[in-house]
Amino acid sequence: MPGTSRMPISLRESFNSVKRTRPPNNPWQVLNLDLARNIVFFLFLLRWTRRVLWKLKGRGLFGTIVELYTDVYRVLYGYFLRAPGVRTQVRKQVGEAIAKLQTKLVPTNTVRYLALPKDGWADDDIRKELETLASMDHTRWEDGYVSGAVYHGEDDLLRLQTEAYGKFTVANPIHPDVFPGVRKMEAEVVAMVLGLFNAPVGAAGVSTSGGTESIIMACLSARQKAYAERGVTEPEMILPETAHVAFRKACDYFKIKIHLVACPAPSYQVDMRRVARLVNRNTILLVGSAPNFPHGIIDDIAALSKLALKRRIPLHVDCCLGSFLVPFLEKAGFETQPFDFRLKGVTSISCDTHKYGFAPKGNSTVLYRTQELRAYQYFVDPSWSGGVYASPGIAGSRPGALIAGCWASLMRVGEAGYLVSCEQIVGATKKLAERIRDTPALAAELEIIGNPLVSVLAFQARNLNVYDIADGMSAKGWHLNALQNPPAIHVAMTLPLVKVWEKLAGDLESVVEAEREKERVRAVEGKKAKGKADGDAAALYGVAGSLPNKSVVVDLAKGFLDILYKA
Repeated sequence: MPGTSRMPISLRESFNSVKRTRPPNNPWQVLNLDLARNIVFFLFLLRWTRRVLWKLKGRGLFGTIVELYTDVYRVLYGYFLRAPGVRTQVRKQVGEAIAKLQTKLVPTNTVRYLALPKDGWADDDIRKELETLASMDHTRWEDGYVSGAVYHGEDDLLRLQTEAYGKFTVANPIHPDVFPGVRKMEAEVVAMVLGLFNAPVGAAGVSTSGGTESIIMACLSARQKAYAERGVTEPEMILPETAHVAFRKACDYFKIKIHLVACPAPSYQVDMRRVARLVNRNTILLVGSAPNFPHGIIDDIAALSKLALKRRIPLHVDCCLGSFLVPFLEKAGFETQPFDFRLKGVTSISCDTHKYGFAPKGNSTVLYRTQELRAYQYFVDPSWSGGVYASPGIAGSRPGALIAGCWASLMRVGEAGYLVSCEQIVGATKKLAERIRDTPALAAELEIIGNPLVSVLAFQARNLNVYDIADGMSAKGWHLNALQNPPAIHVAMTLPLVKVWEKLAGDLESVVEAEREKERVRAVEGKKAKGKADGDAAALYGVAGSLPNKSVVVDLAKGFLDILYKA
C-alpha cells in the first residue's frame, strides 16, 4: 500500500524463523519477572499510601482538601497569567514597575565608572569620591529613622572596630598557622556566645557571615544527621509560618520538604497541636523563633523542646534577632520565656553577633549541643590534588578582619554594657507599645500583634489601609518594614531609634489622623472607603501580594535583584 512502511519479505521471514525456533520461555523466569514487577508496584503503592496517610494525619481531611484546592487553584491561575493577552499585559506592568525601581535606585546624575582607570587614582581623589558616595541621598539611619537594618553600637565602638579591622585587613582564618590571632579570637567569640545561651559541657559552635548562613548550616547538619543515623532520604522540616525565610532558602538548596504551621491569634505562637500531627519518620528538624522577625513573638520553645525529646528530633531555635537581648531579659527585669540550651530538647541555636551584639556586619554564630552535631556541617575532602581540604561551613576564605571587629566589640561592651543596652532597647519598645495602646487616636486604629517581649513590635490597622500608613511614615523620612499575612507594619528598635522613639510615635499619630481624614472625605464625597489592606501591595522583605500564583511577584523580585548590579 503506497505511503506505508512495510518490513521487507526476506527480513520478515527471517524474524518469523527466529520466533519459531526460539525455545519456550523458562516458567521460573516468567514467575521471577512477575514477582519483581509486583514487588516494585507494591513498594510504589506503599510509598504513596504512606504519604497520603501522613498528609491526612498532619493536615486532617478538611485541611488536606483545602491544601489540594489551593495548589490546583494556584496552578490554574498560573496558566491564566500565561494566556495570550494576559501575559502581554502582565509583562508590561512588570516592566513599568521595574523601570520605576531603577529610577529610584540607579541615579542618572552621577559619573559611572565601568572600566578600570588607565592610571590609578591619587589617594585624595579616592577619599573625595568615597565621601560623595557616603553622602548620597538615603534614609537617615544615623538619626534613628530606620527600623532595624543598622544595629549601631555608637561612635566610640565604631572607631574601635575600624582600628581592629585595620590590624587584620589581610587575615584569613582558612590559614590558622599564618594568622593564629584570628583563630584565637574566633574560638573565643564562639565560647562567649555559648556561655550566653547556657550551653552544656561539650557544646560547640562556629562563626558565620550572618544569620542566613547560620540557619542554613543548622539545617544542613540536621539533614546529614538524619541521613547518617536514620537513613532518611526524603527529609522534611516543620516550620512556623513566621520563621525566617532563610529556613525556606535552606530547604530549597538542600531539597528538604517544608511543612508550614500557622501561628494563630491571639498569641501568634506556632500551633503546637499542628506541629505534633505533622511529625513523621522523615522529619529531620523542628524550628522555633526567639523572637521571630515579622511580629517579635517568641514561640513556645518549652513545648517544642518536649515534643523534640519525645520524638527524638533535633530542635533549632532561631535567636538571630534576639541575639544579645533575649539572654538579658530576666536580668533587666523584663518578662521572658525559656528558650536556650537549658531546655533539653534544644539542639542548635543561631545568634547574630552583628545585630544587638553590635559587631560589624558579616558576623553570626551557630551553636550546637554537641560536637558531633557540629561535625555534620563540616566539609572534608581527603583526596583533592591540592591537598587535604577541610572547612567548617560553606565559605572557604573568610575575612579575619570582621572576626577581629566582632571580638573587639564583645570585649568592649561586656556583660554590663549589654545589660544596659537591653534595658534601653526593650524599655523603649515597651514604651512605644504603651503609647500605641494608650493614645486614643492610635488605639482606635492600630492593633499590636500578640505580646512582643523583645525589640520588635508589629501592628495592623483596624479600618485603614496599613500600607497607606507606611507610605505616610515614609514621606516623613521613616523607613519601617511592611509585612503580609496579616498586612501590618513592624518596628525593630535599635540604639539610634531609642533616642527618637517619641518622635516616631508622634509622627505615627499624625499619619493615622491624616488617613482617617482622607476616609472621612471619601465618605462625604460618596466614595467607597478603602478599608483594610488585602495584602496586594508589593514591598521588599514583606508584602508579596495576595495573588494565588506568585510568578508575577517573583518576576518583580528578580528584576529588583538585577537592578542591584546595574552600574
